Amino acid sequence: MEDSARQEKVRKYEEFVDKRLKPDLIHAISQRDKVFEQQKIFADLRRNIENLEKNSVTSLRTLVNIGSEVYLQAEVPDTQRIFVDIGFGFHVEFTWSEALNYIEKREEKIARQIEEYTRLIASIKAQIKLVCEGIRELLQLPAEKSLSERIF
Repeated sequence: MEDSARQEKVRKYEEFVDKRLKPDLIHAISQRDKVFEQQKIFADLRRNIENLEKNSVTSLRTLVNIGSEVYLQAEVPDTQRIFVDIGFGFHVEFTWSEALNYIEKREEKIARQIEEYTRLIASIKAQIKLVCEGIRELLQLPAEKSLSERIF
C-alpha cells in the first residue's frame, strides 16, 4: 500500500475514534453515572422509610434544602404518607408500603439500565481497541504484549 494512502487511512481511523467512538463512550459513561445517582437516591429513600417504620416515627422535625444550600426547619406532623418524585415533576402520595413497593420496582429497572450501559461501555471500548489495532497494523508497528507477557 502506498504511504500516502496508508497515512490517509490512519487519519480516517483516528478521526473515527476521536469524533465518534470517544464522544459515544463519554456520553455512555455520563448516562450511567446519572443512573447511579438515581440508584443512590432510591436506596437512601428506602433506608429512610425502613428507619421510620422500624422506629415507629409518627412525626418529625427536619431541615429542608430550599436551594443554594439554604435550609429551613420543617415539621412533619404525620409521616404515615409520603410524596415520592416519580419523574417529570410529578409527585405521588404513598403509604410506606406502597412507596417501598414502588422503590423496589424502580431499583430493578435502574439495575437493568446500569447493566445495559455497562455492556454499551464495554462494547465501545472494544471497538476503540479494534480500531487502534487496525491503525497499528497499518503503521506496521509490533503488537502490544498482553498483560501476562509484560514485565513490570
